[in-house]
Amino acid sequence: MSYQKPNPDNRSDNVEKLQDMVQNTLENIDKAEETLVNASSDEKEMIQQKNKRREAAVQSFREEIQDEASDRENGYQ
Repeated sequence: MSYQKPNPDNRSDNVEKLQDMVQNTLENIDKAEETLVNASSDEKEMIQQKNKRREAAVQSFREEIQDEASDRENGYQ
């Protein structure tokens, strides 16, 4: 039997990855907002609900960025 060795935990670039995720999510919110002009009322409701979930995700990403940055400052690399 062959066992795969797990990859080591590399958190050195987590802050940057999370910042990219925030930026991409904000861009998706903007793009979705642009589509509201031509959307039906049902589509508008779906878009608005999805954007609310995206905004919640952005908040979570930002909290995680703070945690990761704090860990980095405290010596975890």
